[in-house]
Amino acid sequence: MNNQSENALTDLVISRIKSENPRNQEILTKLVKHLHAFIKDVEPSEAEWFQAVDFLTRTGQKCDDKRQEFILFSDVLGVSMLVDAINHRSKSAITETTVKGPFHAAAQRYEAGENIARGSEAERGEATVVHGRVLAPDGNPVANATLDVWQSDDIGYYDVQDVNQPSMNLRGIFTTNAKGEFWFRTIKPAAYPVPTDGPVGELLRASGRHAMRPAHIHFWIKADGYHDIITHLFVEGDEYLESDAVFGVKDSLIIPFVKNSTPDQAAQWKVTAPFYEAHYDFTLAQKSK
Repeated sequence: MNNQSENALTDLVISRIKSENPRNQEILTKLVKHLHAFIKDVEPSEAEWFQAVDFLTRTGQKCDDKRQEFILFSDVLGVSMLVDAINHRSKSAITETTVKGPFHAAAQRYEAGENIARGSEAERGEATVVHGRVLAPDGNPVANATLDVWQSDDIGYYDVQDVNQPSMNLRGIFTTNAKGEFWFRTIKPAAYPVPTDGPVGELLRASGRHAMRPAHIHFWIKADGYHDIITHLFVEGDEYLESDAVFGVKDSLIIPFVKNSTPDQAAQWKVTAPFYEAHYDFTLAQKSK
């Protein structure tokens, strides 16, 4: 029958989903069920519905090869972190994961100890050394692991946001040595607002929320025989740790960036004193054989 009532319409739509893939069938059925329940609960006016369609349209239009507005949309609603939590249950001995964020991009490979900060940012920022190891759950080193690293500059901009930064600035790919060790030079990252010039900014303002993220460095770590991890290292003491706009902070990922004014240690790390030092050992989960 046509002319379906509100209550019968949901069942009718679900009855027409006949996917050959069981997982698709489950997802699409629950999508319709929960989406219809939301609409019945909210009872949007037609104007509000078209406003929502316009919001989603503009969110897609804001995406390009340097910015992913839909990921940002997911992030600020806490959906990205919910997916992260669901997919990383019961891994207490493994380094905790967090959101990828919208600004991952291609990076060049560097040798251990090289500086990923270039241009005026390298001169203006506070010199920082980041070092540590990549380990297996039993504490043994993971050699030849790759660490894809990216961060904002000292005033809160990624290279893909800032035409004044060199291409691939403050991002790089490093490989651990036989002892699982890595280290690189950079500048201390800054807290920054997520982009607010698009639909997600409108959403944050309508919600009465700020757009700030605490200072952090992103890591995407891969090694043969181990599960990838995507995570951050957050700067201890940052004022936005308790109110991250994308809900990405986890206590185990907050570390001290220790100020060091010792000339001998600065020479060891190939920087000029004073500088900041951040240390962290990452632990990967092994894949089942």
